[in-house]
Amino acid sequence: MGMLDEILSHNMEYVSTRQYESLQTDKFPDKGLAILACMDARLVELLPQALGIRNGDAKLIKNAGALVTAPWGSVMRSLLVAVYALRAEEICVIAHYDCGMGTIDATAILAEARKRGISEDVIRTLRVSGIDLDGFLKGFANVEDSVRNTCTIVRQHPLLPRDVPVHGLIMDPSTGRLDTIVNGYVVMNAEKQDEA
Repeated sequence: MGMLDEILSHNMEYVSTRQYESLQTDKFPDKGLAILACMDARLVELLPQALGIRNGDAKLIKNAGALVTAPWGSVMRSLLVAVYALRAEEICVIAHYDCGMGTIDATAILAEARKRGISEDVIRTLRVSGIDLDGFLKGFANVEDSVRNTCTIVRQHPLLPRDVPVHGLIMDPSTGRLDTIVNGYVVMNAEKQDEA
């Protein structure tokens, strides 16, 4: 049996026994929170439990490294939709220690792509077309700097309201312990003092 068959079999049982009933909620986050987190498999259950969030409490956006790399990309769009259409009032960027994006190397990724059948012609065409594959596939050297950078991109976005705090945290993927890198309340207060 393939993975899809396994998933569909479980799903049929899940739905027929009405296991979903305890999780029913609406589309608005009860805690007014939007979270951008890493997609690391260790965080699937650890992240919500360590934060004390349950189904319906937060909008959860995941990608490799909890990164916003483009201010006009899909991650930033999702955060803006969470704020304007879904009543999110605060944003948390949550990366983690021992993140695979800290060791990602574009050259190695492209080598794997070639092994999986992506031709050199495709890679060359993308590069000639102006796509910076090395930048697109690049990870980060320091997780703290990465969190600060992502928080800055989000906070300084021209469409983000000034009253939305953007927090930056790093989680221990073994214990769930959170370290605060950016306290969004402190940043907002500093901005208010600078404006005064």
